[in-house]
Amino acid sequence: MKKIILATNNENKVREISEMLSGGDIKVISLKEAGIKKDVEETGETFKENAAIKAREICRMINEPVLADDSGLEVDYLDGAPGIYSSRFMGEDTPYSEKNRAIIEKLEDAKEEERGAAFRCVMALVFPDGREYYTEGKMPGVIAKEPEGENGFGYDPILFLPEYEKTSAQLTPEEKNAISHRGEALRKMVEIIRREI
Repeated sequence: MKKIILATNNENKVREISEMLSGGDIKVISLKEAGIKKDVEETGETFKENAAIKAREICRMINEPVLADDSGLEVDYLDGAPGIYSSRFMGEDTPYSEKNRAIIEKLEDAKEEERGAAFRCVMALVFPDGREYYTEGKMPGVIAKEPEGENGFGYDPILFLPEYEKTSAQLTPEEKNAISHRGEALRKMVEIIRREI
């Protein structure tokens, strides 16, 4: 069984990535499980830079390969915002129910064709010897008129997926993992982990 440290304190991300890898030959260990108390500040200007910052910092601390991701919601009408600031949008302690409502309100005057949005995820795998690998995934949709669904987390209730006629939060975890931005990035990364670790 291959083990990999996941550089996040976000339990939802840990759960989602663990679910996607369940039954396989790779076990994900969160920072908490590894006994690492560190919240790496995301100072990059892109998802890739932030993923790299987190992975490199933890890799330096523990001298083992580290996987990190940075992801967020990009809304066309808002010029790609909240983007890399998705978790910090309106403040980190603001409930996502309020953040989701605020985004819907910002799109009040948007035409149907202007409601495009996507979840984007970049994963970084960093090794103590300096090797670095990156993968990316995207889940396109449109901003819903109202939040719908109880599954998922974050902005899932407001990203409507026309081909499924559901928001991301109305999908089962299995359905979401099969098409999500994180799922796409992780499937690409699993091949690299199997080859390099």
